[in-house]
Amino acid sequence: MQTTLADFIKDTPQGREADAILRKCVHCGFCSATCPTYQLLGDELDGPRGRIYLIKQVLEGKTATAKTQLHLDRCLTCRACETTCPSGVQYGRLLDIGREVVHAQVARSAAAGLKRAMLRAVIPHRDRFAALLRIGQALRWLLPPALKRKVPAPAQLTTWPCNEHARKMLVLEGCAQPALSPNTNAATARVLDRLGITLVRATTAGCCGAVSQHLDAHDEARDYMRRNIDAWWPHIERGAEAIVVTASGCATMVAEYGHLLADEPAYAEKAARVSSMMKDVSEIIAAEKSNIAGMLNPQSAKLAFHPPCSLQHGLKMKGGVETLLVELGFELTPVADAHLCCGSAGTYSILQPELSQRLLKNKMAALSAGKPAAIITANIGCQSHLQSVTALKVKHWIELVDENLAR
Repeated sequence: MQTTLADFIKDTPQGREADAILRKCVHCGFCSATCPTYQLLGDELDGPRGRIYLIKQVLEGKTATAKTQLHLDRCLTCRACETTCPSGVQYGRLLDIGREVVHAQVARSAAAGLKRAMLRAVIPHRDRFAALLRIGQALRWLLPPALKRKVPAPAQLTTWPCNEHARKMLVLEGCAQPALSPNTNAATARVLDRLGITLVRATTAGCCGAVSQHLDAHDEARDYMRRNIDAWWPHIERGAEAIVVTASGCATMVAEYGHLLADEPAYAEKAARVSSMMKDVSEIIAAEKSNIAGMLNPQSAKLAFHPPCSLQHGLKMKGGVETLLVELGFELTPVADAHLCCGSAGTYSILQPELSQRLLKNKMAALSAGKPAAIITANIGCQSHLQSVTALKVKHWIELVDENLAR
């Protein structure tokens, strides 16, 4: 694709990056075949190729409009198009750049702006989110059905092992997950404890920055990145082996710290090190597979696995968890169109509820087809989204492993 970027961006780091990405696109349209919103809406501008053209026009100087913003907002950032693209177009990075430029040119309504500001003011802040969740749970019986489904019942707190091992790994606790599913990280700590690894919580670490990044608040997102790096760095210097992340959406973000902070002299090297140390929990368990297999007594019930988009398209680990679970002795049901998004996509289910619910309905039909006893996944957003519409238990797969360890 030939480009002629406008003066306002062509000589900036973002402009140079966007130009390189745009020039890789060969207009083939393979991406449209796997784009969830294009499949739902059938509009070229609601698919990756159309959105790429919209971004190109804006970066070349055409003034963005509310219509431009609408089509970019409708993107889930699931990155299925990246998995499909034969040219290696980094669509997710291009979308971030394009959205930020459009955000600066197109004013949102007061209501839309307030909703986004509230999301940024609550979700990334663990204590605020937990407090509001507790209020919602206490008043759950008073809520209308649509909102009631989004407020989960209180989760049972479980124990965190207190053993000290020579091998140590850090964990990203996250922002919403500790309140929504506190057992996920605790289960990870218990499994790793059995493997002779201590999982360390850095108390001043928090949100990975993804919420702010995807709501066009890039400076704010970098603040979260720097805070996490500062919190983890002393542990890294003392020999921590890895940074374990149990939410694949957060893992995708941490994997990009090195790139996103590459132009900051004080943080570039540290950020690159952090990204290189980031491991989805499945990578740790896969490396210890022979040890963990001998401790497991897998249940016989069939399970449906939902691979989050961030896992299969963001981290490029398609099929990895499924293969691992089968090798560990668990039985998984077939799930049609596993590459398609469930509609959670961070804050998407709140900002684009109609499209999100259509995707969720399709996903639940696919997951339920094999009559599983439960649904397992690898990202807290997907877990909560799926649980809102099913009586089946939805949990992180590491909890399954923990439950089936011989005590």
